[in-house]
Amino acid sequence: MPYIQKLYDICKASMTPDGPKSEEALQKVRAILDSLKPAHVGLDHVAQLARAYQRSMNGANGANANGANGANANGANANGANQTPDITYIHLHECDKFSMGIFCMSPGSVIPLHDHPRMTVLSKVLYGSLRVKAYDWVDLPASCDLSQGILVVCRVTQSATSVVVGSRLGAPESAAARPAKLVRDCQMNAPCDTTILYPNRGGNLHCFQAITPCALFDILSPPYSLEEEENGRNCSYYRRSLMTDLPVVAELRRMNRSEITWLEVTPAPSSLVIGKGEYKGPNIRR
Repeated sequence: MPYIQKLYDICKASMTPDGPKSEEALQKVRAILDSLKPAHVGLDHVAQLARAYQRSMNGANGANANGANGANANGANANGANQTPDITYIHLHECDKFSMGIFCMSPGSVIPLHDHPRMTVLSKVLYGSLRVKAYDWVDLPASCDLSQGILVVCRVTQSATSVVVGSRLGAPESAAARPAKLVRDCQMNAPCDTTILYPNRGGNLHCFQAITPCALFDILSPPYSLEEEENGRNCSYYRRSLMTDLPVVAELRRMNRSEITWLEVTPAPSSLVIGKGEYKGPNIRR
């Protein structure tokens, strides 16, 4: 049985439209994903190019990271214009329970800060190196000490009450900002263990910057949904708040200020282009 089939089967048995059946089921998926290799999904050749690129960066042998045909590890032509975007997404599977796919990134390319509403995500770096920065929202009580006429909006869900701290009354809703705590700021180098983020912890908001050609295998449960109603799971992008009169909140004083960043929603950058990659691995029996 192809290894990717084994991963698909355990995901199918472990995931539901509401996410993983249990933490135990999630860890079973993680155990399989931990051992996934580029060759299992048809990426062995580009992984070799990525390793050559990394060796050349390290000055190990001065090798040219480009192959004989001038293509780098993300399919761009080193002798002329790029033939593919700096980031491509290889789609493997999507249903109402989970999705599987691979982001292939060229050096220096960035996936901006974004969230995964009510989702659990497993990520595995298949080859190369990237920088990850991840945050979790800081939960503030509805009675938090706000100043300077800041608007407070409470969202009550089945799991928790979250507080959205916005700008002055009358300011556009798009200016709303919330405090988030930095939970991860590190370099990830293949081979490395699978990381897991949960709906409310583990770095549900994150961004990536490729250091070398790299590939990131993602499993999302449940996947993104474009539904407009409350249960929709749209992807939102964030930036550091541009507000200059952010509130003073007592609950934040107990935290390391260097770990707290006020974030606000921003449109997806116009420069963000994610191309469609071709899956060249073994067929997956659904």
